[in-house]
Amino acid sequence: MANSGLQLLGFALSLIGVIGLIIGTILPQWKMSAYIGDNIITAVAMYQGLWMSCAFQSTGQMQCKVYDSILQLDSALQATRALMIVGIIVSVAGLGVACMGMKCTNCGGDDKVRKSRIALTGGIILLVGALCAVVACSWFAHDVIRAFYNPFTPVNTKFEFGAAIFIAWAGSFLDVLGGAMLAASCPRSKQVSKYPPVASNRPPSSTKEYV
Repeated sequence: MANSGLQLLGFALSLIGVIGLIIGTILPQWKMSAYIGDNIITAVAMYQGLWMSCAFQSTGQMQCKVYDSILQLDSALQATRALMIVGIIVSVAGLGVACMGMKCTNCGGDDKVRKSRIALTGGIILLVGALCAVVACSWFAHDVIRAFYNPFTPVNTKFEFGAAIFIAWAGSFLDVLGGAMLAASCPRSKQVSKYPPVASNRPPSSTKEYV
């Protein structure tokens, strides 16, 4: 069975990954305006996130506006929203299950095999949540790249990756790594010998031999 140190490391990485997923989901810098082309001079930087769009001026002021209607959003943004929320919820549930199965906790009883199985289940749940986040970030990134290289997209409306998507990506990969470490807690079945123990025919030392 995996030692408690590996479980603690996996739990810590998964916890940091979930925090990264939450921060990345909240931040509006999923994509930012790309300054390409000739003679483009602007004092406003545009950011778009999963929940709002912001305009950052050169004076240091930032104005944000929450999206008014969900139905007006494109399918990629709606899918990214849903997958990120599902990934966070599933990852938090996986952390709770893994916490009960860790060797350093008293939850789940004293049976080591049972606790290892619980930790294994928590690791698998974390992997599922991390997979949802990876798919969400990759889908959103693919949509940004496709719009950037589309020749029919106006130059002043092209976007590139922002900081939030990298934070979400890093959180999802940490979640994958931590879930894999916790999934390594799979208990090994005890090997039972196929041969019965050989009985010793040696007489006890207290007996006396007579001629």
